[in-house]
Amino acid sequence: MKRRLKKKEYVFVASMLFGLVFGAGNLIFPAAMGQRAGAAMLPALIGFCTTGVGLPLLAIAAISITASESLFDICAKVGRRFSYAFTCLLYLSIGPLFAIPRTATVSFQIGISPFVSAEAQDLGLFIFTFSFFTIVLYFSLRPSGILIWVGKVLTPLFLLFLSILIVTAVLDPMGSVWDVQPEGPYAEHAFFTGFLEGYNTMDVLAALAFGNILVNAIKQLGLSSPKDLSYGTIVSGTFSTALMALLYLTLTYVGAQSRTVYGIDANGGDSLYHIASHYFGASGGILLGITITCACLKTAIGLVTACSTTFSELFPRSPSYAKYAVFFAFFSFAVSNVGLSHIIAYALPVLYFLYPAAIVLIVLCLLEGVLGYHRPLFVGTMIGTCTAAAFDFIKALSPSVQSALPGIHLLRTIGEALPLSVIGMGWVVPSITGLLLGSIVLVLQKRWAY
Repeated sequence: MKRRLKKKEYVFVASMLFGLVFGAGNLIFPAAMGQRAGAAMLPALIGFCTTGVGLPLLAIAAISITASESLFDICAKVGRRFSYAFTCLLYLSIGPLFAIPRTATVSFQIGISPFVSAEAQDLGLFIFTFSFFTIVLYFSLRPSGILIWVGKVLTPLFLLFLSILIVTAVLDPMGSVWDVQPEGPYAEHAFFTGFLEGYNTMDVLAALAFGNILVNAIKQLGLSSPKDLSYGTIVSGTFSTALMALLYLTLTYVGAQSRTVYGIDANGGDSLYHIASHYFGASGGILLGITITCACLKTAIGLVTACSTTFSELFPRSPSYAKYAVFFAFFSFAVSNVGLSHIIAYALPVLYFLYPAAIVLIVLCLLEGVLGYHRPLFVGTMIGTCTAAAFDFIKALSPSVQSALPGIHLLRTIGEALPLSVIGMGWVVPSITGLLLGSIVLVLQKRWAY
């Protein structure tokens, strides 16, 4: 019986995972962070990589260690109702509500919009997103081929285009990064600002969502025992996240040096466009457009596949996988025409709620590998985390939405009173408190059992 993957198979699976997780947002946000962090880019990058690299790797390890084949299995350790609610919310967030529409809108905004007149922007967006999601749906309806198309075709093509741009910028820098003063919160809290910026990549959520695809792909390569599957998953995940860390480093560095020429851009997309145009002129925009579109296509295909598979399995009496794929692709097409700025604005509060819960869930699963499974620990910690994360959700809502909510001032005051809330980590102490209370309940249960 096969016990280990071959070297080329490790690389192949790592390439697939990278292709599924690394999308346009992973390009845009490091570049934008580099511009604002400037000379403080290293601590900011470490914080960004904590949520953008380290935690996704831990998520993969958690899936393997607990022998869970899906996010639902992991969440069920808290309770079945929580599992249904959290799984649906996570997949909808990284799926048709935010992440999938963002892949199409970012592709248009960076790769097509600069070449379209102001009067034709809406029509151009409609035509582009329709074509984009037609391609996405075509490959999503053929999920058995996702390993081949993402691992062998789209990912290498994406890396080729991206490498040309990055290597050129590194070899011929626009200016000294260390002469650029950090802006805003990066001046005082570079690490924690970078940590929170990593939320925007949605990498932790994606790693949890794509865990079942990765495990099934490794099974198809001949591994069967839980121990062997765990080893293969962790090794492949390490290769993938190491490549992501390298790209984040170079993108942050290139973004920081671009500020010496262009100042601070409105977003990372504009930064990348200026960088490409600086080195390659008009052809730089074309190169960047191809890079972004490849990144977004492969991510969108993976997201539609994962969401459709999950919902068809969660609700067996609901529509089939194919019908879900069609619905998610069509719904994402409709949302993408709302516009990139609206998608990002609506996504941020949800991420501030989901990320703390996802992080704590990963840590609890890792602790399970040491202490064994104890439900009171999961329940107590998650109650504390979700309660505190709800305050972050409210705080991140737009002012117009907040003004319409009754009692919003009192809720904001409570949330801001939590320790570490000033650096966006107000959920940490409530999580630890919940863990301690869960431990007390566990001890009492054991005493009552005797």
